[in-house]
Amino acid sequence: MIDRRVRFLPLLLAPMLGLATPAAAQRPPSGPPAVGVTKAETLPITETNSFVGRVQAINRVDLVARVTAFLEEQKFVEGAEVKPGDLLYQLERGPFAADVAAKQAAVEQAQAQLQLSGLTLGRAQTLLNTPAGQQSTVDSARATQLSNEAVLAGAQAQLDASKINLNYTEIRSPIAGKIGRTAVTSGNVVSPGSGVLATIVGQDPMYVLFSISTRTGLELRQKYASAGGFAAVVIHLKLPDGRMYGQTGHVDFVDNTIATNTDTIALRGTIANPTIDTVNGNAVRELVDGEFVTVQLEGVEPVQLLAIPRAAVMSDQQGDFVYTVDADNKAVVTRVKLGQTSGTLVSILSGLKLGDSVITEGIQRARPGQPVNPAPAGAGPPPQKAPGAAP
Repeated sequence: MIDRRVRFLPLLLAPMLGLATPAAAQRPPSGPPAVGVTKAETLPITETNSFVGRVQAINRVDLVARVTAFLEEQKFVEGAEVKPGDLLYQLERGPFAADVAAKQAAVEQAQAQLQLSGLTLGRAQTLLNTPAGQQSTVDSARATQLSNEAVLAGAQAQLDASKINLNYTEIRSPIAGKIGRTAVTSGNVVSPGSGVLATIVGQDPMYVLFSISTRTGLELRQKYASAGGFAAVVIHLKLPDGRMYGQTGHVDFVDNTIATNTDTIALRGTIANPTIDTVNGNAVRELVDGEFVTVQLEGVEPVQLLAIPRAAVMSDQQGDFVYTVDADNKAVVTRVKLGQTSGTLVSILSGLKLGDSVITEGIQRARPGQPVNPAPAGAGPPPQKAPGAAP
């Protein structure tokens, strides 16, 4: 009986001796690697530029005392939203109300003196046409009346000032917004020198401040000036947790000076900040004054740009490149300059021309200067050709 090891010995020795095995004899000779190609073409791309920005309240008010008085009562809840005219602090009114009453009495006294001087002047003018009348008496009476009019005006002014001070004992909100924590509690004496009692910041809408380089500013101006300027772009925000903010805004201001230390120019946008929830009666909003966000300037209308799939682009120490297929079906390294990225597409600023065949599938099989077997990307692997076979 023949040993099985002897039977398989030729198969084991065949690769060493360069002999063809039956399986190798049946394997077709290999050809150029199969790759999928995509034509470079002009496609509509919505251009987007990203910058670091900061949210800022449009309205901001620091509340301060206008008179010196005891703080009797705090009328608001810290962190709540207030409306214009809401009473926030009540100061001691008694001394100011008494001062108003005293000034009112002074006004009434001055009115009485003025009325008396008017009667005296009338009598003097009546007697002037009789032997008992004298011009000097009339002149004196007129001077007394003018003096009393001035006294009345001064007393009225003092009364008005006292009423103003009385009104200052009620500190009310001048704007709608969210009030912060109080710096002074009830029972303390406050005065104009006490500093800020509390701060109110507006909530809706909000400003978004961001800076762009001078070069980027020139590019944006050239790109959108003919398309409507500010009206041609919208603002999208990416929140610190990575979520996209649901509202869109618009640019409403470009500064008139470039920062010399950073070579940037400041821009400002306005965006809505509506209520998204209510907790314990307090409104909850997404944007907060002073919050850092990512600002994305996006064109309103897509623009036609030369574009290829983003997956076709590779990078090395020299920059970005793609593999293209020349007329001889050879892979060629082509250096490119990338532009705007939109989804799976990337625009090409230089390096490619319309109709160039770019390898997008099977890139790992391509070698510079080596033949490839191209087929439209997504159409499946093309049939392999034997070396020297007719195309």
